[in-house]
Amino acid sequence: MLRTDITAAIRNAVMNELAEVGYGRLSIEAVARRAGVGKTAIYRRWSNKLEMVLEIISDVAGRKVPLPDTGSFAGDLQLLMMIVSRALQHRIASQIIPDLMAEAARNPQIAETLQRVLRTHQEAVGDKLVGQAIARGELPEGTDPAVAVDLILGPLYWRLAVARQPVGDDYLEKLTEAILASLRATTPPD
Repeated sequence: MLRTDITAAIRNAVMNELAEVGYGRLSIEAVARRAGVGKTAIYRRWSNKLEMVLEIISDVAGRKVPLPDTGSFAGDLQLLMMIVSRALQHRIASQIIPDLMAEAARNPQIAETLQRVLRTHQEAVGDKLVGQAIARGELPEGTDPAVAVDLILGPLYWRLAVARQPVGDDYLEKLTEAILASLRATTPPD
């Protein structure tokens, strides 16, 4: 097996182990077994479980998601929410995200890594989507991108990752309308 194939097998094994047993019960031995490699292959790449998980999660969470540009904020918003809802409902992500968020409450290194990666992604979403909408005159000047992203992503995260409620056929459409109404009605303070 090539070095890149071994690394890919280990990364895949880590994600599947995290989904099945969570961070607390994840072991180097189980990852090696699942990846079909010896423990030394893992220790050549990472010195411990925490370092391995942080690097892999940072890499996965930090991947650039293509941000929509449909020509309208409503279209961008609906497409983004569809992408995010599918990601949060993914078989592996739906297990890993709540576990890592709980682990972050106990482990400051995990918390800092997750916050850094998520903040970078949220800023990119806010800057592009809100910036485009302001430039097109669809949102008022001074609309706060951070607040907009909280309004966009917060309800989806709450519903899918925390409350673990399904998204019905018309939920994303209703949520889009509510977010649009809220952001358009918001007049920034002078």
